[in-house]
Amino acid sequence: MLLPFLLLTFLYPSSSLAKSQLFKNSHLSVEDSTSFLISEDKYFTAGFYKVGANAYTFSIWLTNSVDKTVTWTANRDNPVNGHRSRLTLHGDGAMVLTDVDGTVAWSTATIASAAAHYASLLDNGNLVVKDLNGGIIWQSFDSPTDTLLPSQPITKNTQLVSAIGRGSPSSGYFEFHFDDRNVLRLKYNGPEVSSVYWPDPDKTVWENRRTIYNSSRYAVLDSKGRFYSSDHFKFLAADAGKAGIIRRLTLDYDGNLRLYSLDNTTGLWSITWQALLEAFQIHGLCGKNGIFSSYPRLECLCPPDFEMTDPRNWNSGCKPKFNLNCSMKPEEIEFKYLPYTDFWGFDFNAFDLLSLDECKNKCMKDCNCQGFSYKVGIGLCYPKSILYNGRTTPYSDIYIKVSKYVTNINSSKLQQLGTICNATEGALTVGSSPKMLKGSSKKMIWINLYSFLTAISVVEGLFIAIGWWFVYIKEDDHVLMVEGYKVISNQFKRFSYRELKSATRNFKEELGRGGSGVVYKGVLENGMVVAVKKLEDVSHGEQEFWGEVSVIGRINHMNLVRTCGFCLEDSHRLLVSEFVENGSLDKILFYGNKLLGWKERFQVAIGVARGLAYLHHECLEWVIHCDVKPENVLLDCNYEPKIADFGLAKLLNREVIGSNVSRIRGTRGYIAPEWASNLPITGKIDVYSYGVVLLELVSGSRVSDLVMKGVTEMEIRAMKRLCLMLRESLKMGGESWIGNLMDSRLKGDFDCKQAMRMVKVAISCLEEERNRRPNMEAVVQMLVSGDEEFYSDAAESIQFSSLSTQ
Repeated sequence: MLLPFLLLTFLYPSSSLAKSQLFKNSHLSVEDSTSFLISEDKYFTAGFYKVGANAYTFSIWLTNSVDKTVTWTANRDNPVNGHRSRLTLHGDGAMVLTDVDGTVAWSTATIASAAAHYASLLDNGNLVVKDLNGGIIWQSFDSPTDTLLPSQPITKNTQLVSAIGRGSPSSGYFEFHFDDRNVLRLKYNGPEVSSVYWPDPDKTVWENRRTIYNSSRYAVLDSKGRFYSSDHFKFLAADAGKAGIIRRLTLDYDGNLRLYSLDNTTGLWSITWQALLEAFQIHGLCGKNGIFSSYPRLECLCPPDFEMTDPRNWNSGCKPKFNLNCSMKPEEIEFKYLPYTDFWGFDFNAFDLLSLDECKNKCMKDCNCQGFSYKVGIGLCYPKSILYNGRTTPYSDIYIKVSKYVTNINSSKLQQLGTICNATEGALTVGSSPKMLKGSSKKMIWINLYSFLTAISVVEGLFIAIGWWFVYIKEDDHVLMVEGYKVISNQFKRFSYRELKSATRNFKEELGRGGSGVVYKGVLENGMVVAVKKLEDVSHGEQEFWGEVSVIGRINHMNLVRTCGFCLEDSHRLLVSEFVENGSLDKILFYGNKLLGWKERFQVAIGVARGLAYLHHECLEWVIHCDVKPENVLLDCNYEPKIADFGLAKLLNREVIGSNVSRIRGTRGYIAPEWASNLPITGKIDVYSYGVVLLELVSGSRVSDLVMKGVTEMEIRAMKRLCLMLRESLKMGGESWIGNLMDSRLKGDFDCKQAMRMVKVAISCLEEERNRRPNMEAVVQMLVSGDEEFYSDAAESIQFSSLSTQ
């Protein structure tokens, strides 16, 4: 934990001169390396931040992060020169940033009559200007850029605006704000069009579990990783409840809203929540005419006969290599067919029961039609007025209107022009404007100053290199966490059967087997250890299988086993997943020689709940596991749980509704009552199974050993009797009875309050009437917090869930 602070001391040996307060009529200078404000707890720094060769912003950053992550910027769209720029606090309360020639680059919007006494940087990252009485007359929390910190609200008067690209401070096109209906939205607001893409624009406010009947327009992230909004939107960080963690909610340059947690020992960030799992749901990523592809890697593409408008910036999209106008004859126009592609939105009409030729003729005759999507088999025709939000998808085809007369005609394939992660990364340089060329008569002074600064930079660079070497030499795995979404998506690939046969040494080492197939251990050519599952009973065609597997491959959560790839070759259907070191929960909990301690059991309970909550409520492809049990919960080297086999209900040829219990996807002892009642299957079957697993974590034995064995109906009645007995014990009060239920191998070494909480949650999950069971979001809330506020929130969530699943 001391390493980042030692590194800071190396880089700034005079950092003790840094100011804790900036008093009125004093200033901070861009040329003084010790001229910055630092919070009392040393976590936040405010000062001049280098964004280009000769460009600086006045920003606040995390001192303890290796890349000095910026949380707020005053002049993000107007950087100042690296010479003679300064930030001054005037006596009238105005904080003013001036450039090299004295022009004002930025100033606070304060009341002219307010008398400022000093400015300081608080421990929560808020830069404030205070009067003589200590009252705040201005604060940075009221004007966020792309990041919210804990306790910093977003209101009807504030919004987050993304950066234009990686490493660039300038404002981009993505916005996070309350709309005029009081709902929190993510919106692409580009130079030509704007469109909302989160929450799902194809659903109503109520379907998105929001409400418009609260005009307060207030949302905030608390210090424990819990987010609340007046429109009823809320979420929990994957590490919610853990104390001492610095978090930030950032609207990234790629348009996704992500919550990050900082590891103080390494200074590296990890993603603990994100609004959108699949990047193709984000609008405008590749600009006009651009197409976003998520397989086999994240990248932007131009259609055939188009080229990138600005090779350095995908926000500008693609431009045609032809002229298309209303005076052109039909014989001069053709349509380029792009399979598995669609441009979402901007349909100026919709037709059904049309043939492909009829749809094509309608677009041909309309001068405003730029192309059309067509649903084969059902005859749906959607002419497009503009080509925005392009994306690859297995469920649609697009036909783009082009001229037959094109310069340097390409093939009919998409023109690949680089990954999206390279967009807008050019270095920003300030100094070419006339105002920055003034003062040339002092050329020699500047030369001497440059020489001095160059020498200092070399020494500073040496210390940075040494510091980074110390940080990264043992933390390579954490680097992957920083890249998060991009790395995980890029690692999803299609394997050949020969590759997997070689990796598993002809499927030699079996890890386990179940109803969906056999799992083998394998080692890929790059040395990565994986688990390879041979799927059985797969009836899907190639296109359907590709579509479902690509969804599973993009699911990303710390409590879900990551799918690395798949094999689709002849009759072979295989999934490749990460290898999880400690194997399945059942082997350790029921049969292992090593005792699973109470701390690990409670960690497993929360982790599994978070993974299921993600699948049910946050994953864009709503997934019901259908077979939650200890065998499908794997434990990594730190005993963090990872749910396996999620999404297989979509891939396997299994009935999910019917009276033939032997054929349904599920395991005796964990099957919810509705399986045997021919009721439609909802996420509440996973909630029931999870309740069984909770009781097994407490007791250390199979619940089926606690209830009467037999047919399903008898098991249900026996489970009901067990729940009634536990409920009566809870009503009687006291804690003596819990010892009789606990795993005797723990020898009393457990947290009684946590155990009681787990039993309470288990009973609510095992309700025979499914609409009385909580949803998994409520389960997480009840487990991680013992306070009454959270239990009332959970109860409200249960009621809402009951209504929405009727």
